[in-house]
Amino acid sequence: MHTRLRTTDLLPIGELARRTGLAVSAIRFYEEKGLVEPVRTSGNQRRFLRSDIRRISFILIAQQLGLALSEIEAELAKLPHGRTPTAQDWQAISQSIRDQLDAKIAQLERTRDKLDGCIGCGCLSLRYCELFNKDDHLGAQGPGPRQVIVER
Repeated sequence: MHTRLRTTDLLPIGELARRTGLAVSAIRFYEEKGLVEPVRTSGNQRRFLRSDIRRISFILIAQQLGLALSEIEAELAKLPHGRTPTAQDWQAISQSIRDQLDAKIAQLERTRDKLDGCIGCGCLSLRYCELFNKDDHLGAQGPGPRQVIVER
């Protein structure tokens, strides 16, 4: 899998934790999820590629942007194994998540723009809300939230 790696290309898990600001347990969690993949030494110690610093940085940023671990995993699966990803590799990932981010931004903007109207109506009841849940049509689907905003 990894060809001709120099020892300077590899980091022990503690160094990776220090460089990324994560706890070792968090890195192990990401390893369990398949988001990072260590190389094992002859003594069975974990060693990570230096490029895993960037992978973990991507994971942390993607989580802050609201991507689920499954979405992050799908994106990281597109990166090459056994070599440091290139700028083109990262650009492809960036392009891929751009549509997801644009959709989330649009949803947040719709919610922000309509929130005052919903709170301002004062009905405080989805059973009688004529704006977003006329005749309680969402109640028939059972308990819990059904949608963030209904397009008019």
